[in-house]
Amino acid sequence: MNDHSTNFKTPRPRVKDKRGAILRASLKVFAEGGVNGVPMPVVAEAAGVGTGTIYRYFESKDVLVNELFREEKLALSKHLYSDLDRCTPPREQFSIVWQRLIDFAREQPDSFRFIELQDHRPYLDDASRALERKILAPSLAHYRSMQKKGIYRRDIRPEVLMALVWGAYVNLIKAERDGYLTLTQGDIHAARDASWNLCTA
Repeated sequence: MNDHSTNFKTPRPRVKDKRGAILRASLKVFAEGGVNGVPMPVVAEAAGVGTGTIYRYFESKDVLVNELFREEKLALSKHLYSDLDRCTPPREQFSIVWQRLIDFAREQPDSFRFIELQDHRPYLDDASRALERKILAPSLAHYRSMQKKGIYRRDIRPEVLMALVWGAYVNLIKAERDGYLTLTQGDIHAARDASWNLCTA
């Protein structure tokens, strides 16, 4: 008698929180391959669900990407500003947020890479863009306040100044991730101080 048992696939383990599994899998595969480079069956495989199951929770890939983007943006904002005492001296505040940025990128590398890849992409919907503006508003107000107090330089618009600091951080982390350098704590402090000096020069 022939043994046909090899013709049967091993069933997938049952996934209880399918929506959460899809979001976690999407974060990983999109961070690694980009949104356009990853088809939905790859997301489904990583999540341990069928491709059709994804569409029960997210009606399209764009909907999935936008929900993931909003979740990760909120997580980053909470990580950076939760329990931050605005009465702390300005330079100390800057130092705390800078270190939290570094810690986030190292502790949540997929989230950092996904956020950095997706910012300002055309497939972000109105809700995602509105959330991004809402999250940025307090930071932008802080930069303006620091300029009015004479702490930050006034010859650069606050939006541009904030973008320069963010760009310095992103490129530093990307250089480490891509193997161009290994950051020591001394390097991190030096980059922080250079960014502070950029704001206050």
